Amino acid sequence: MVLPCLLLNYFGQGALLLTHPDAAKNPFFEMLARLGPSWLLYPMIVLATVATIIASQAVISGAFSLTRQAVQLGYIPRIAIVHTSKKEIGQIYIPSVNWLLMLATFALVFGFQKSTNLAAAYGVAVTATMVITTILAYVVERQVWGWPRWLAVPLTAFFLLIDSSFFGANIIKVEEGGWFPLLVGIAVYTLMATWKKGRQILSERLREESLPIESFVAQVKPDSPHRVPGTAVFLARDPNGTPSSLLHNLKHNKVLHSKVVILTLVTEEVPMVEHEEQLEIQPLGKEFYRVLAHHGFMQTPEVPDVLALMREKGLDLNLMSTTFFLSRETLIPSKAPGMAIWREKLFTVMVRNAQRPTDFFRIPANRVVELGLQVRL
Repeated sequence: MVLPCLLLNYFGQGALLLTHPDAAKNPFFEMLARLGPSWLLYPMIVLATVATIIASQAVISGAFSLTRQAVQLGYIPRIAIVHTSKKEIGQIYIPSVNWLLMLATFALVFGFQKSTNLAAAYGVAVTATMVITTILAYVVERQVWGWPRWLAVPLTAFFLLIDSSFFGANIIKVEEGGWFPLLVGIAVYTLMATWKKGRQILSERLREESLPIESFVAQVKPDSPHRVPGTAVFLARDPNGTPSSLLHNLKHNKVLHSKVVILTLVTEEVPMVEHEEQLEIQPLGKEFYRVLAHHGFMQTPEVPDVLALMREKGLDLNLMSTTFFLSRETLIPSKAPGMAIWREKLFTVMVRNAQRPTDFFRIPANRVVELGLQVRL
């Protein structure tokens, strides 16, 4: 339905431009004004306005969805995500993204002044997206669908030839406004790559100062250190290492809780993880437990839900006697190998402005203890 209509529309505009080159300033409305009845122009303006509104809503919803998935996959910092429906998981609202889109829209309107000035920016953005989508389609064909190379390569090359021709025709308009989507793309990529790399470096630095959790449990004796009633849940990036919050708590308070849970929230690169596969409980002995909570990038990791799954699996936890221990790292940029110093400073700013884990993971705030430490990047 849509494709034939679009083809007829674009073929009609192309035919108009071949016979009337001066109509290039606005071929759609010029086509209606020159070839159709005069009264048809106004309904088309209404139709175009409605289509624009629908497209803007699709952009907003897509921005919310992609942002949420980027957060879950660890490409951008945690941000506030509001779920607007109790039945549909995809119904979300992200205030920061909404405000950012509004400010960007105002900047575009005041910066480019006229919609015709946006043509170059629009062309570069659309054709670059076409090229990227074709390349990603090849990745899906090979890695997800398992297509042989002899089938995937010619098909991708065919579409890539068409997409590249469109992109090449538009890239010459960089000075006329095509620079804008390229600049936005570079900025977003820099932020995402810096956050991903920074998290990797941070995990490596913490791992260097940690010790295997099995070794820690082996050193715990029946009478040392002193065990106090209740349950302690330590959130850990690395399920195999001893959380720094656990070591700091033992160092300063000289006690351990009678039941200790090392909880790691794992985001799988799939949209959804089945209910029966979401939780792994591994007893380590001496009332220590390693818990891996798996979720897809379309699912929201919430600690109360994880506790409910623990109870289903037989690890009974009373929320009123459970304390959650979190590490609060203060990052210090350094010249150590890893990232450029400016990227380390950028990563530090992103960490400071990320949403607090207690809010993002829905941890009861009155049950949380945060222990600070300094980490040199």
